Amino acid sequence: MRITLISIGSRMPAWIEDGFREYSRRLVQDVRLELVEVPLGRRHKDTDISRQQTKEATQMLAAIGKGDLVIAMDVIGKLWSTKQLADKMTGWLRSGCDISLLVGGPEGLPRGSDDNVDFRWSLSPLTLPHTLVRIVIAEQIYRAWSILHGHPYHK
Repeated sequence: MRITLISIGSRMPAWIEDGFREYSRRLVQDVRLELVEVPLGRRHKDTDISRQQTKEATQMLAAIGKGDLVIAMDVIGKLWSTKQLADKMTGWLRSGCDISLLVGGPEGLPRGSDDNVDFRWSLSPLTLPHTLVRIVIAEQIYRAWSILHGHPYHK
């Protein structure tokens, strides 16, 4: 199964890239975690944010794989425990589907990018920096995978 994290923003600090890479590297066998970065448009005081977000939404939608199950990361989404994520992962693996996870930029998901999502997942009722969310998602996917494989990482 391929899980693609489609995230707005590029040129992340090294510790963000290292964290994501570390957890994706740990996933072996049946799950592959990939990152697709959609460049964040420049924001100035005179920037039309709506126009920028429309452009970003178009790029996000283009990155979704054909037939992928689409999950939008959204503060108003459902909260899943790690165990629930592991259960969902079991179903995804059995169905043979690939997953696209959408992560918005500083203003959240661009309007239009989340119109045809299958699920809305919230990591927390807290507002988290979109850069940090990459690592949190990668770690939780690895943790769920470790539960499914009896790996000692999750105790």
